[in-house]
Amino acid sequence: MPWYAYLLAPAAFLFHGITAVRNMLFDQGLIPSKKSPIRTLVVGNLSVGGTGKTPFVEFLVRKLRDEVAVGTLSRGYGRSSKGFIQLVPNSSADEVGDEPLQLYRQFKEEIPVFVGEDRVVATQKIQQLRPELQLLILDDAFQHRKLNPDFRIVLTPYNSPFSKDYLLPMGRLRESRVGAKRAELVVVTKCPANLSQEEKNKLAKELAPYLTPEADLFFSTLNYGRPYQLAGPSQTDFKTVIALAGLADNGPFLDYCKQQYAVVDSFSFPDHYAYRPEDAARILKVLREEKGSNAVLLTTEKDAAKLKSLAATEIWSKIPIFALPIQVALDPKQEEQLLQRLRKNLLHP
Repeated sequence: MPWYAYLLAPAAFLFHGITAVRNMLFDQGLIPSKKSPIRTLVVGNLSVGGTGKTPFVEFLVRKLRDEVAVGTLSRGYGRSSKGFIQLVPNSSADEVGDEPLQLYRQFKEEIPVFVGEDRVVATQKIQQLRPELQLLILDDAFQHRKLNPDFRIVLTPYNSPFSKDYLLPMGRLRESRVGAKRAELVVVTKCPANLSQEEKNKLAKELAPYLTPEADLFFSTLNYGRPYQLAGPSQTDFKTVIALAGLADNGPFLDYCKQQYAVVDSFSFPDHYAYRPEDAARILKVLREEKGSNAVLLTTEKDAAKLKSLAATEIWSKIPIFALPIQVALDPKQEEQLLQRLRKNLLHP
């Protein structure tokens, strides 16, 4: 944490007071929380982003879809629309948000994907529209306490666990570390593939004061798949890339690109960034230089949700755009333990 962050301590103290009072009012029932007519599984975090919620939602959908009729619900952060929407084939990132659109494109019509800022109202509408659904997975609703979910999963990244973070604006936490006590299950995400048991034990000890004794703790990694072409001039093979990412934490993606390819340039944007023609012009300039003559633009699937629609415009259509798929992975034994916990609490309570 930079030294100047301590100058923000008074503001963080004020923020702590506001969030603590809000949570107390919900905990004591002075502000009511409502149950959903469909069983609900919340995937959230304590920080403002970068924990890998959407890939983890994808992981859960893949593991549970054969056992239960499942759908997903998100707020649709950054969208221009408001209210409740079910995604359809012509939905755009501008209309519904990049993360819900990413989920929809992963599963097509296999599972329904919805957005709605009022999760209580949204779950009621979903039950009316799709009464066959047995489980709703909510992407980023841990702080939406008007909804009382059936199960909560909190994610925290290996490189910056919430046990070492601070409240906004000193750090990136949206509420106190003790908020994790509401979670039935915690997952440390983006772990190195060779994480030792000693390191796991150390992390577990650091997180333990903020968890209930009943909470399970798991560790997950990210597996990168084979890039696929999204748009632009056809290119079947490449070793040189321009890396582009607009995530809360672009580091892991950019590091992977540097390990696997010759990266001639990289573009790092903020989370939910709205790409502009000027950005395409900068990328084209690199492609037209000698060092980038055989390169392609390699991006994340989240950014691809936006870039696919932009690829129809003249300037973006000139760029060969590839998306790099990622999937969450757990040790097989831990994966089975996690799924057994979910089956016990959600599928066969």
